[in-house]
Amino acid sequence: MRRIAIVGAGQAGLQLALGLRDHGHEVTVVSDRTAEEIRGGHVLSTQAMFGPALQIEREAGLHLWERQTPSVRAVRASVIDPPGEAALAFTGWLDQAQQSVDQRVKLAGWLELFQERGGHVEYRAVDRAGLRRLADRHELTIVAAGRGELSGVFPRDEARSCFDRPQRTLSCVYLHGVQAPPAPAELHTRILIVPGVGEAFLQPALTTSGTCTILLWEAVPGGPFDCWQDRPAPHEHLERSLRLLREYAPWEHALCAEAEPTDKTCTLYGAVTPVVRHPVAPLEGGGEVLGMADAVVLNDPITGQGANNAARCADVYLRAIDERGEAPFDAPWMRQTFETFWQHARHTAAFTAAMLGPRPHLQRVMAAAADNEQVARRFAAVYANPSQGEWLLDPAAADAYLATVR
Repeated sequence: MRRIAIVGAGQAGLQLALGLRDHGHEVTVVSDRTAEEIRGGHVLSTQAMFGPALQIEREAGLHLWERQTPSVRAVRASVIDPPGEAALAFTGWLDQAQQSVDQRVKLAGWLELFQERGGHVEYRAVDRAGLRRLADRHELTIVAAGRGELSGVFPRDEARSCFDRPQRTLSCVYLHGVQAPPAPAELHTRILIVPGVGEAFLQPALTTSGTCTILLWEAVPGGPFDCWQDRPAPHEHLERSLRLLREYAPWEHALCAEAEPTDKTCTLYGAVTPVVRHPVAPLEGGGEVLGMADAVVLNDPITGQGANNAARCADVYLRAIDERGEAPFDAPWMRQTFETFWQHARHTAAFTAAMLGPRPHLQRVMAAAADNEQVARRFAAVYANPSQGEWLLDPAAADAYLATVR
């Protein structure tokens, strides 16, 4: 049995903590909120988990809301140009269903489950001095908090980081009453792409009050979608969203016209600078802590990879800790553990960077997908497993592939 501390009660931290408890380790989680505070607070994310990450949860016995959660079988993308008209559209079918569980539901449930299984929780914030004291009491301390003061503990990895500022401003609202499109019959996530303006996503999900649709706006800074600086309350957010949909995607406006916010805390605002950080942070006075998931690889949600990355990272770290036996958790081991995770995360970072930047070759792929179901399916598969996307990210490889299917 090893003594391990995890700072952060998100997807990565709690999944790892529950796995470690199941494997007999003594685990302390430090959370700045109780389960009740999480469940009754503001939405935390626009999580979309694809088949491989969901399978990790199933194998760990943690996919507790599968039957209640809508199963999404396809990604439907529309490129809008000019406003109000779809220049092209395609549906990419997924090999495995995708699901989205409001993290207020999931994390509150997991935190309670962790305590039921004998895990110890300390409810407080942690600063750098507190991190030092925590590390003194444990054999391994892991930071799974991707934002706030502790994110600065891990220095930026310049060689692996593409951006020095946010590429989108973000807002979302959870809605009841969004109608499904008439076709295809299967549920699907809808993506609206407006070149030079931004993107909008409509994601079926499960929230605290039942099934819903998450509407996420990804706005190019300074553009027409970048209109959320005043952080409007849910009903005003919905009204503003409807005005944008009426102008840019009237077919979606018709489906959302009777929608209502799910609750009083169903909105979220912000901006993310995608960054990769060095995974090991030395502590004043000696010793190190290990970063995981968003604390060291932070992506913009444009590709929906955050929760998937977190699930994979927790799985990699759990296996590495078990395989370590009684050997010390030293800095070389920490770096090697992160590098194992990076072999997946590097693909998510590259996919996200491609979707945020100029993408003339991606527009060629999307145009081909509108005419070819094989291309559409292969494009959608990259969301589920970005390691399959090297053909998509390299213009020469993408064009070579398209030449084989024309």
